[in-house]
Amino acid sequence: MRDKTQTNSAGPGDGLIRTGAVVFFIGAVATLVTVAPLFLGAKPFPTYMFGLSMLMAVGFLVAGAGVLRSIAADRRQARGASR
Repeated sequence: MRDKTQTNSAGPGDGLIRTGAVVFFIGAVATLVTVAPLFLGAKPFPTYMFGLSMLMAVGFLVAGAGVLRSIAADRRQARGASR
């Protein structure tokens, strides 16, 4: 039995996963920028930069929500196909 879903079609949760990856990457860059002055002996960045570092966690949670949404959609589809 062939799968009716095309390989290039976006499934439920794919947008959340992509968004989470972008937010995680921005948070990772902010973390590197925030930690760099500690190793270079420069003046530390303002406090809000440490807040931007938390985007790593936010991105991870958003991507995780996308994965869970995709799993739930696949389970619903599998249940519908078995009936």
